[in-house]
Amino acid sequence: MADKLVIALSPRLRVWVAAEPADFRCGIDGLAQRVRQVLAEDPFSGALFVFRNRRHTAVKLLVYDGQGFWLCQKRLSQGRFRFWPRDSPGQVLAPHALAVLLSGGNYAAAGGMPPWRVLA
Repeated sequence: MADKLVIALSPRLRVWVAAEPADFRCGIDGLAQRVRQVLAEDPFSGALFVFRNRRHTAVKLLVYDGQGFWLCQKRLSQGRFRFWPRDSPGQVLAPHALAVLLSGGNYAAAGGMPPWRVLA
């Protein structure tokens, strides 16, 4: 039986979505460099970084788990990822918005609770 990767989309997970397309010939090192240079973030931070290809038909996810990097790719068999953040260079999304984005939905309409709120 093959192992399955499960990324827990907990409210504490920071999700960065790169606005501009990435060269999907890049592997872990190339995407980690893009995280440093374009997003000005630390790829070893434990945050999840999401990239798309130029044609909007595939995404790659990069995350460091404390021991090493995970690199995951999803390529659509039909259609495109129509909804993608346009804020340059990237945007932080709530984990539930990422789930909507990866299923091809409109992440901006996902709503949900704010990331934090003042308790009375």
